[in-house]
Order: sequence, then C-alpha cells, then structure tokens
Amino acid sequence: MRFDIVTLFPEFFTSPLECGLVGKALANDVASVQFTNPRDFTTDKHRKVDDVPYGGGAGMVMKVEPMFAAIESLPVLPRREVIYFTPQGTPMTHMLFKELLTYDQIVLVCGNYEGVDERVMTIVTREISLGDFVLTCGEIPALTLINGIVRLMPGTIGNEESHQNDSFEDGLLDFPHYTRPPVFRDMEVPEVLRSGNHEAIAKWRRDQQHERTLNRRPDLYKQWQSDW
Repeated sequence: MRFDIVTLFPEFFTSPLECGLVGKALANDVASVQFTNPRDFTTDKHRKVDDVPYGGGAGMVMKVEPMFAAIESLPVLPRREVIYFTPQGTPMTHMLFKELLTYDQIVLVCGNYEGVDERVMTIVTREISLGDFVLTCGEIPALTLINGIVRLMPGTIGNEESHQNDSFEDGLLDFPHYTRPPVFRDMEVPEVLRSGNHEAIAKWRRDQQHERTLNRRPDLYKQWQSDW
C-alpha cells in the first residue's frame, strides 16, 4: 500500500514512522509513505499557503490553489481514497482500518489553521474524525490512521493471530492480559490462566470481554447485541 501525505510539516512524521513495529514494517517495504508539501506548489514569492477567510472572522484558511495542485500532482493507483481529517467527519474506528486495508493508495490531506478552502472537498473522497474535539493540525490523526492500518498488514506483527483478540475485532473489548510473576504485591494472576485448561481459559477470556465491554462501553455492547 502507498500512503501519500499532503502536509505542510513532513518533519512531524519523521520520528514516529521510524519507531517500533511500524518503523520496521515501513523499512521492510510492507507499505510506503510519501510526502507532498502544498508550499512547493505556491506561485508567489512568499510561498503563501493560507489567507483570510471571506466573510471575516478569526484565523486563516489554507488556500485552494496549492492544495489542489499538491493533490493533483500525485499518481493515481487503481483503488484509491483521498481522506481529509476534520471533526465533522466519520469517526475513526478499527473497522475503518480493516476496510482501508484493501486499498492500493491512501492520500491523507492534513489541514491546519481554520482548515482548508471548502472547494478542496470536491477532490476528497472521505472525511474522517479522530474524535469529538479539535486539534491544531491534521497530522496527528493522519499518523494514527497510518499506524492502525500498517499494524494490520502481514509482516508487521510477528504472530498474525494477535489481531484476532484485538479490542473491537469482534465487536467487544479485549480481555485482561497477565505475565510473570504470578504474584506481585499481593496481586495474583487469576488461577484459571495458570491451570493449563485451555477450554476454561477460553471461557474466562470470553466472559471477561463481555463484562468489560458492558461495564466500560455499554454503547458498544448494545451495538454488539444488535449485530448478533
């Protein structure tokens, strides 16, 4: 998969995309990431990418010409999505990551200031939100989306079965995890996990998924019940 990031701040991604499992995956060509800076497509001597909004008001708006030129300069692969990050978009979810995993190319348009000129939306195919809050830039949700998708790609995580128990994978939250030592400050690992009884362990884990989801995310549990 090819990620094309349209951003004024490509340096924002340097360290995060070099770290951990995602960094190793990108180094091994599991996916590729390319950067395109709208400032490179400006035509004035000041390389201006923003301007005051029509109608007045506080803040600046990213100009339409350099944004269009930056996006239109990119190659177009057969299965392609052009995503703009905005609080007005569809919430980012695990299921969204799984859907986007099937694409050949994802273009991530990162807004700044008060956002982009609305005419840019005519070449955007999907608007996505990280949550019901406002950030200073679209680079943060872009990085989140890349991490979530690359994590699911074959070759990123050594044990592919790890995905099967992820929170949200089957509509429920994940079960608790423990490792050695069996006792720490009077806190014991549940006996069932040390029993060697795989059937009992599987049942305990499933029960924990239901209990956690019901207690922590009743909205999610209600959705799971309706789906099943």
